[in-house]
Amino acid sequence: MPLIDNLIKSGHLKTPAIIEAFQAIRRRDFVLPADFEAAEIDAPLPIGYGQTISQPATVAFMLEKLRPQSGEKILDVGCGSGWTTALLAQIVGDQGRVCGVERIRELANFAENNINKYNFIKKGAVHIFCTDGYKGLPEFAPFDKILISAAAEEIPDELLKQLKVGGRMVLPVGRRYESQSIVVIDKIAENKFKTKEFPEFVFVPLVRDN
Repeated sequence: MPLIDNLIKSGHLKTPAIIEAFQAIRRRDFVLPADFEAAEIDAPLPIGYGQTISQPATVAFMLEKLRPQSGEKILDVGCGSGWTTALLAQIVGDQGRVCGVERIRELANFAENNINKYNFIKKGAVHIFCTDGYKGLPEFAPFDKILISAAAEEIPDELLKQLKVGGRMVLPVGRRYESQSIVVIDKIAENKFKTKEFPEFVFVPLVRDN
């Protein structure tokens, strides 16, 4: 797999469990048929409705910062094609759970169909919800980790509340279609957080329902 080899060589992929997930979950299974041949290219690809499946190097960077572990419960906001959801499900294993949130119904269905290729939904390891990502899933909180794959203009307070103490959230923050930063947030106590920013990224916006 040249793409994965290159991500390892470039230092984007480092952690064995994340590398194994990239090897097990084929990006080709999460793109539109017209882009099958482009799935191994390190670039974002359109999945319809103004959304994209993120660049593999960016996904690798975010997962390495998130540090998902076996057995964890993870919220994946803006799951789009379902690729990151499936990667996370592979990492957390049979004892973990991943809840994917996608506000566009057609993409939520697309994600479900793609993830079903790996039986994660049938096994109960993945659940997909069509709802506003800003609101998260309070009924399933708290989460060990939260991954957000669309840019928020500010850090969503509701999602911070749904992160357990000792948990971590990774998300892009910034103005629409401008240079944004990936922010890593550690919840070190109730209402107490430590953050670190990594600039120079561009994501589609995280849209809030009216």
